Amino acid sequence: MLSYRHAFHAGNFADLIKHVVLVEILEHLVRKATPFEYIDTHAGAGLYDLHSAAALKLREYAGGIGRLQPQDYPEMARYFEVIQAFNAADELAFYPGSPAIAGYFLRPQDRAWLFELHPRDYELLRANLAGNRRMKVQCQDGFEGLQALLPPTSRRGLVLIDPSYEVKSDYDLVVDRLLAACRKFSHGIYALWYPVVERRRIDELETRIARSGIRNVQRFELGVAPDSAARGMTAAGMLVVNPPWKLLEKMAGLLPRLAPALAEEGGGSYKCEVLAGE
Repeated sequence: MLSYRHAFHAGNFADLIKHVVLVEILEHLVRKATPFEYIDTHAGAGLYDLHSAAALKLREYAGGIGRLQPQDYPEMARYFEVIQAFNAADELAFYPGSPAIAGYFLRPQDRAWLFELHPRDYELLRANLAGNRRMKVQCQDGFEGLQALLPPTSRRGLVLIDPSYEVKSDYDLVVDRLLAACRKFSHGIYALWYPVVERRRIDELETRIARSGIRNVQRFELGVAPDSAARGMTAAGMLVVNPPWKLLEKMAGLLPRLAPALAEEGGGSYKCEVLAGE
């Protein structure tokens, strides 16, 4: 059983880039009345108490969501709206994970499938989403569960793939599973999150995807420190297959502002580009 618990890292800069992109995609999907399905391969606990012992141990949220003031980023208004929905006025006590963010957008006609293998986080996820019948929670390996759900019955869908990469083989596995998923559901939207701990691994991951034949892939990355294999995660990013048509424009305006705001001394970088054309 893996030991990774996201509660220690909730609300950090890596969550921020992941969830800003996620909100943009979900906003795009709900613009049409037709239903869609959301699949989260590594759902976590869904909602995180920033006053808990786990969150306070590293206080990573202080270098992420804690550094931003909503009034300074009007282009992120919907993201802050979602965060506020889980907090009292003028207080940041809870940070929603991707399942809670998706749940905020789901309409009666939409469905979500959430996978979490860690037994404690699975129970927390069930508790945090109790009463939401549109969201099905399973204690199962999300990589295995994903294939059985594709293509979704609605023929519209978003798949979020965001393992912890605690096991180094995940860097290869995420590409394998992404390619397999695209073969079954080629027009779905896929959002693949990655951490930059060793830049070489990310370069290899991106090269495999770029050469795979998958079309219409964009990359968004936010860095807070110079790349260094000796210091842990220095950047994080999202690779999006079949992105909404305005996503690149939106992120091209936002990332140059977020990078210096969240940077540590000597850091601050971003990438916003087309990895594979349509």
